[in-house]
Amino acid sequence: MSTSRQEDAEKAWKRFDSCLRTLCTFDAFSWANRHNPVLERLRSVAEGDPSPRLLDSHSVAAAIAIVIGYLLGSVDFGVIVPRALGIDIYVEGSGNPGTSNVLRSVGKGPAAIVMVGDGLKGLIAAAIGSTMVDPTVGFAAALAAVLGHVFPVWHRFRGGRGVATAIGAAIWLAPGWGLALAVGWVVAVALTKTASIASLLAMAAYVPVMALAGHRGVRLLLSAAIALIVVLRHSGNISRLLSRSERTVDTA
Repeated sequence: MSTSRQEDAEKAWKRFDSCLRTLCTFDAFSWANRHNPVLERLRSVAEGDPSPRLLDSHSVAAAIAIVIGYLLGSVDFGVIVPRALGIDIYVEGSGNPGTSNVLRSVGKGPAAIVMVGDGLKGLIAAAIGSTMVDPTVGFAAALAAVLGHVFPVWHRFRGGRGVATAIGAAIWLAPGWGLALAVGWVVAVALTKTASIASLLAMAAYVPVMALAGHRGVRLLLSAAIALIVVLRHSGNISRLLSRSERTVDTA
């Protein structure tokens, strides 16, 4: 190896050694700590802090609100109301524990109770998240409630489509616009006699409604996740709509 190459290699090694020593110093770690509070708390643990807080109160409250949202969503009125009348909704009609199937299989009164109950789940979950922490956590709790409705822990993870729960959350998160969304869904059902069409239209309008209400950023992403989950749960309905074999509802 030539002398110049040896000198270049030695200089490169010295620069590497200097960087390595700098990274190992406390000052460099302190700089990282100032930019990452989690590292600061982990360092407190390493230094023997008797009461290190790995999670702040904001994070704990947000986690509690989201868990409550999921558990609320898992209370499926589409199962509970028919069961109180001696009917297993899973073996009636389409087998879906939702308002439309309850309407066709049990009747208008029980269906109304199911729709209101499922809507209140979303509204209450969003209210808890917003009140305990902030509106963004309200959206997260609403998403958790929709997931709970779709995959309810209390009912062996066999849930409904999540439409009423999503609209109920919208009524809290975007009061005027959310109420308009709910009214629009009812009108669309009355006009088309097809709940799935009304539901898909409502979900297509979900993110725009939240944007019109002034929400931005993460809140719109959470809204999109809610709408996407509901649409995916309507995949069978979409296939039947395309084949013109979708079930209708009697709104008379």
